[in-house]
Amino acid sequence: MIFNYPNGKKYSPNTNKEPAKKARVQKNAAYSNRGMTLEEDLNETNSYYVDRGIAVIHKKPTPVQIVNVDYPRRSAAVIKEAYFKQASTTDYNGVYKGRYIDFEAKETKFSTSFPLKNFHEHQIVHMKAVLEQGGICFVILRFSSEEEIYMLEASHLLTFWKRMKNGGRKSITKEEVFEFGHQIPLGLHPRIDYIKVIDYLYKLS
Repeated sequence: MIFNYPNGKKYSPNTNKEPAKKARVQKNAAYSNRGMTLEEDLNETNSYYVDRGIAVIHKKPTPVQIVNVDYPRRSAAVIKEAYFKQASTTDYNGVYKGRYIDFEAKETKFSTSFPLKNFHEHQIVHMKAVLEQGGICFVILRFSSEEEIYMLEASHLLTFWKRMKNGGRKSITKEEVFEFGHQIPLGLHPRIDYIKVIDYLYKLS
C-alpha cells in the first residue's frame, strides 16, 4: 500500500532509527522474544500499565485519507493508496499520576551514534511545546544490534538538535546517550518499564 505525506511526497518507513549513563546493558534472559520491535514492546508495556491501573498511555493513531481502494471481491476491500492527513508529532501520550506524558520511540541498527535525521522539525517543536506546558516529555532509543534501550529526556534532545542547527554534529554519540540518558533493562512484564525512570526523575513514586 502506498502512503503519502500531505505535500504529496511518498512515505518511506525509516527502519534505520538510532545511539549510553548509568551502566551498560547486560543481555537479559527475560528478553526471550528477540524478534519483537520497539513498538511491539512498548505497546505490550502500555497494556501492562493500563491493565494494572498504573498509567494510561497509548500509541497515537495516525490519521490518513484513503484515495484509492480496490475491491477484489464483494466481501473484501484493499486500500491501494492513502495520504497522511497531517504531519505526526510523537508516538505516545497519556497520563501518569496526574502528569501528562508524551514521548517518541526510535530504534537503530547503528551501535555508536543516533542520527538526528530520524527526528523531524515538527516533532522537535511539539516536544518543546510540551515541556513549556509542564508535561513530561522524552524519547526512548533502542540500539537493536546490542538490545540496549535508553530514555533520553526531551530537554537533552533539544540541546543536541540545537547543536546540529548551529553547524555541529548531526548525531548523538552513544557516549552522550549513556551520559545523559537512563538505561532501561529489558524485562518480561512489563517489557520496557520506563515508568520506573519517570518515578526516579520526577519523584512521583
